[in-house]
Amino acid sequence: MLDPTPPPGSDRGADRAARRYENKLLFILFLTFGFVFFDRQALLFLVPFINEDFHLSNTALGTLSGMLALAWALSGMFSGRLVDRLGRRKPVIIAAVLLFSAFSAVGGLVAGFAALLVARALMGIAEGAVLPSAQSLMVEASQEHRRGLNMGLLQGSSAGLLGGILCPLVVVWVAEHYHWRTAFLVTIVPGLLLALWIWRSVKEVPPGGVVAAAKAAPGDAADAAGRKPTIREILGHRNIVLCVLISCAYMTWFFVIITFTPVYLTTVKGFSPGTMSTVMTCFGVAWVIWGFLTPAVSDRFGRKATLIAFTAVAALCPLAVMYVGSPLLLGVLVLLTYTGLGCFTLFMATIPAETVPRGALATALGLVMGIGELAGGFLAPVIAGWASDTWGLRAAMYISAAGAVVVVLLSLGLRETAPAVLRRRSGSAPSGPSASPDPAPAGSGAA
Repeated sequence: MLDPTPPPGSDRGADRAARRYENKLLFILFLTFGFVFFDRQALLFLVPFINEDFHLSNTALGTLSGMLALAWALSGMFSGRLVDRLGRRKPVIIAAVLLFSAFSAVGGLVAGFAALLVARALMGIAEGAVLPSAQSLMVEASQEHRRGLNMGLLQGSSAGLLGGILCPLVVVWVAEHYHWRTAFLVTIVPGLLLALWIWRSVKEVPPGGVVAAAKAAPGDAADAAGRKPTIREILGHRNIVLCVLISCAYMTWFFVIITFTPVYLTTVKGFSPGTMSTVMTCFGVAWVIWGFLTPAVSDRFGRKATLIAFTAVAALCPLAVMYVGSPLLLGVLVLLTYTGLGCFTLFMATIPAETVPRGALATALGLVMGIGELAGGFLAPVIAGWASDTWGLRAAMYISAAGAVVVVLLSLGLRETAPAVLRRRSGSAPSGPSASPDPAPAGSGAA
């Protein structure tokens, strides 16, 4: 009879393999979601060049941003639920990467505003499916003490590096030296390469099993029995409802400031396209820094306190855009106050992941992202565009700041979910380096 006892050192070998895969998966998904935001942000930095052909009003610009967000929202809600029902994420991500790359390239072939609107909507449908699946994969492969950091790097720093730093530098340079259409067309190449890499390297279940389930939450019993929580049960958690509302307000802050700052700097402040792109690069640098630093701080000091503190600072960023005239000083202040993107991971991924059972995670992420996109990504830019055409572009900046203030107020009602903070409060100690206790049974409404 075979001895079922594993040979000495096998556990250590399996743990090393799991950690290598954790880092590899983080790198792949970092590039994938970063490229999603590269494509999404490209239009905003190309507006001064596109206007030479299409003459977009502020309302039209807000509509372009809002239509993509609407498609992203609907796709995120549908794909998240589909992924949880099918139990497969890898094919969804591969298909989404291929499609959003293709539709982004189509944007370089359109002949007018209507066609560009359709191309952006189709791109949004594909892009909306990426984040729920990617974060679901990442949380299952992450050690507890790296959960917030990993999810922050995936969602925050990646979007900042590729969408906030590289995007304005690359697309503005390509538009100045070639044409804005070329800047759209070349985006299909990295998408094809990423899809191939995901197909070859990403696994549905990480080596050694699901790290996040090393100490299974009582609420995962429903998963073990094969029953998936309903949307009503998911929304029975107070934290999930608050995260949905926070998502609406925070996306208002983000999409309004990122949509209208480039045109504000060039038309109201008279910055050249080159100066504008340099200032916008500071947004990207801050995005990268706070994108991983904020979630890492929350691992130690708690999700709730971190969200409140960093959002209060983020409310100052649109005010700096309005009242600071020096490009150098504005760039410095942007680096110090553009802290909100680091908070996105907390309410869009980490807090939901620590609130609902694993089998409902993609659905919860899709709801938080989708409803937030619908209100803050779709409606807010359209309203801000109309307000800017009516009262001037300062109206957009005030709307952005108000969104951050609302987030601070909503965050006061959150229940803490950070495992380290909950252990300190209870006086207990972790059972091991991979222990990942959920703070409360699913369906209890506590986090």
